[in-house]
Amino acid sequence: MSYFPMFMDMQNLKVLVVGGGAIATEKLEKLVDFTKEITVIASEVSVEADSLIKNHCLTLYQRAYRKGDIQGFDIVIVATDTVDLHKAIHEESRGSRILVNSVDNTDYCDFIFPSYVKKDDLTIAFSTGGASPAFAKHIRRHFEKIIPNSVGDFLKKMKALRSTMPKGKERMKYFDELVEEYFRKNFK
Repeated sequence: MSYFPMFMDMQNLKVLVVGGGAIATEKLEKLVDFTKEITVIASEVSVEADSLIKNHCLTLYQRAYRKGDIQGFDIVIVATDTVDLHKAIHEESRGSRILVNSVDNTDYCDFIFPSYVKKDDLTIAFSTGGASPAFAKHIRRHFEKIIPNSVGDFLKKMKALRSTMPKGKERMKYFDELVEEYFRKNFK
């Protein structure tokens, strides 16, 4: 089964990351692009994860996960080597509105992390539905190289223009022309 691609405003969502190793660090690096409402529970925390936690003022409980820790969170990322813990947290979340991502265990996932490119307001996500994260990573790298750094400024300009013109066919046509011109100049 394929996953539905969805972009979500995470600013007011509370996120729990269970784990403090390399994979948890990788997830934290992605999450801090979109929210700072992150709590980490881990017995051991890598130097890299600790640095992210401190630099972004995240909350850390340096201890083992306890049943019930997911309460009050909207999203839980389980990034440990303990499959039994992944399963237990996923089962604990059933019947609630808590979404769970269990790293490398799609059987215990409500969603998966895509590989993505983020340049200012532009975010492009790539997913293989878990079939090949390596493929998603390589296609992401390809697009990172071809998307111009000026895209953020262009999108700010477009956003400002949207509020100055009434909706309708003329506005759509005008915006299409601006985008086509941007592509002609920047994607050769």
